[in-house]
Amino acid sequence: MPVWDDVVGQPRVVEELAGAAADADRIVAEAAAGSAPADAAGSRMTHAWLFTGPPGSGRSTAARAFAAALQCTSPDKALGAPPGCGFCDGCHTALIGTHADVETVRTDLLSIGVKEIRDLVRRAALSPAGGRWQVILMEDADRLTEGAANVLLKGVEEPAPRTVWLLCTPSVEDTLPTIRSRCRLLTLRTPSADAVADVLMRRDGIDPALAATAARATQGHIGRARRLATDPSARARRATVLRLPLRVADVGECLRAAQELVDSASDDAKAVAEEVDAKETEDLRAALGASAGAGSRMPRGTAGAMKELADRQKRRSTRTQRDTLDLALTDLAGFYRDVLTVQFGGSADRIANVEAADGIARVAAGSRPEQSLRRIEAVLACRDALDRNVAPLLAVEAMALALRAG
Repeated sequence: MPVWDDVVGQPRVVEELAGAAADADRIVAEAAAGSAPADAAGSRMTHAWLFTGPPGSGRSTAARAFAAALQCTSPDKALGAPPGCGFCDGCHTALIGTHADVETVRTDLLSIGVKEIRDLVRRAALSPAGGRWQVILMEDADRLTEGAANVLLKGVEEPAPRTVWLLCTPSVEDTLPTIRSRCRLLTLRTPSADAVADVLMRRDGIDPALAATAARATQGHIGRARRLATDPSARARRATVLRLPLRVADVGECLRAAQELVDSASDDAKAVAEEVDAKETEDLRAALGASAGAGSRMPRGTAGAMKELADRQKRRSTRTQRDTLDLALTDLAGFYRDVLTVQFGGSADRIANVEAADGIARVAAGSRPEQSLRRIEAVLACRDALDRNVAPLLAVEAMALALRAG
């Protein structure tokens, strides 16, 4: 299966990347043959790419597919086949994240700092171990601190001959103007619900009805659709969120609903911590030379490393809680968008949350379109407040009361 098959609903992007990968393959072949390189001005290949698009559009998937095509070693290329076969060792290891010349950067924290980017820039200056391309794929380039972005600029400004930077951000405004001016821009769009449902059935073996429901509910967000289709607990949490608009009839119920929403996000963060933190801590203790057993003493001089890990785990927990809350708020905004659709005379097949159709109809009948708009604004204001580090419970309580007032 070619590497491009997972890039859903992006034919123009695939065409451009496939053309660049073909030119990149010629560059490698010419270098191996000792011939003069082709004119760089006429090449579709370049050293830095910026992948932008709304959440769920598949930015990192497209970048990863391109990285695999750059590392493709298929013998069929000698017969004219394009790079990106999907089955050779180069493609396979790049796609699963084990290729020696493909470094993937993602973060479970709130930001990416200077130290990590300095290490990347140093790596980017090295020649590729396999003789093809050194690829640095940053899935969360929008999370760079200002200092880290300035360090990255140095690496993008003065690239090594065989280094390729692949930066993924929601929009071009999420990167420094000086960085984006040195990148080739690729803008992805939200794929259709039908395209997402197709890939869920084809790649994940999801039942057609469930795949269609998940794709429609998430409005083309590939990652969320897969999670909704494969994780029963995710479907249960979403159902709870979609019942919240029916619970805001009085102040007490508003506050209880807000508390439950925040508690659910906290439980998710704790579940992640229980799964990951203990192993990380034990691995670090072993690496620092601690004796076996949770109560054993640590060697001198290791307290700083243990504290750094604890701080990182705390930041990750905060990020997990925020992400879970943001997902719930996205579902809530979608509920009121469906309410607005019904209020303006839209048919039942126009709503995304078909499983909540009865609740949507009740809220639509009991309110006016301008109230629905204000409620959507209240949900978006809550997301903004969380981005500004407002206490989650305070932000969600304020939102719930605004939903009641309409």
